[in-house]
Amino acid sequence: MQIRTLLAGSAMLAVLAGCATGPTGQGAADDGMEAAQATYQGTLPCRNCEGIDLDVTLVGDAESAPQDRTFDLQASYRAHPQNPPDENYEGNWEVLSGTADNPEATVYELTPSGEGQVYYFLRLDPQTLELIDPQRRRFQNNEMLRLKRL
Repeated sequence: MQIRTLLAGSAMLAVLAGCATGPTGQGAADDGMEAAQATYQGTLPCRNCEGIDLDVTLVGDAESAPQDRTFDLQASYRAHPQNPPDENYEGNWEVLSGTADNPEATVYELTPSGEGQVYYFLRLDPQTLELIDPQRRRFQNNEMLRLKRL
């Protein structure tokens, strides 16, 4: 019974993650197959500037080996008084199930290689990700924390 539940859960997770990935990427993988890739963009609010432009590219899908599920996150500050440099993080991502309010929700956990914070994005639909907190709770101003798929 537990194995069937585990297999059913794994299959559901793979289907949900597959919906979040976009058309195949530009480069071919080692086995001749093209890697799935999806890019999301948006502008997050900033206390001391006009906004933070965020680009997130997810490569791979839930069925990919962990080392093949990678991401690239770029953050640029608009009109910040201290003019900080752009931030760029790379690492691996995982699919998590559930949020504080919705146990059926799909959450992407992006863990940078080396230094950097872990990011959590709630998948609202195939075209929209929303930044959420580490306890997988949505922020009050959640509409301002959304990224749209290109």
